[in-house]
Amino acid sequence: MELSELVKHVADALKNFDAEHPVHKSFRPGIGPFREPQLIKEVAFRLKSLGLSAETRRTPDLEIGKTWAVEFKIVRPFGDDGRNAENWSQNLLHPYEGNTSLIGDTLKLMGGKDYQRSCLIAICYEHESPKVNLEQLLSSFELIAGSVMEIPLSRRVEERRNGLVHPTHQSLCCVAWELSCPTPV
Repeated sequence: MELSELVKHVADALKNFDAEHPVHKSFRPGIGPFREPQLIKEVAFRLKSLGLSAETRRTPDLEIGKTWAVEFKIVRPFGDDGRNAENWSQNLLHPYEGNTSLIGDTLKLMGGKDYQRSCLIAICYEHESPKVNLEQLLSSFELIAGSVMEIPLSRRVEERRNGLVHPTHQSLCCVAWELSCPTPV
């Protein structure tokens, strides 16, 4: 399976889950307020229904057979209440090994083995008419990962789904990069 197909499956799984009006804790309905572990578990469940061998792990977050190792991060500039979220961009940008940012997770992933391919997926929420330009964050991630940390990223792959049920998290964009040099098998 190519990265573009994997990202399409993930975006479809999240959009279909959202259409069920799920509620996380006392937040408003929709997938926007869900935390990373709950979303990845749901993605794995839905990928399994497509006949894929998808399992959640600690590292990587998701494995698909021994083919794909996937690390996820959520990008959510606004909270359930519609207010600006604090420190939301650090989920991608902290360039330190051992940090829980996407860069930190990538460094762990690069040290892993037994997968033919590995990728990073950022689950980004926006308003349908974006109030924050996520392109700046995504470009910053690519610049720090590639130029500063020398992480070999592929070109970005994106899948967008509009019409989510949450009044703040109205649009979903799954943004992915494959690590250009696969981990050893």
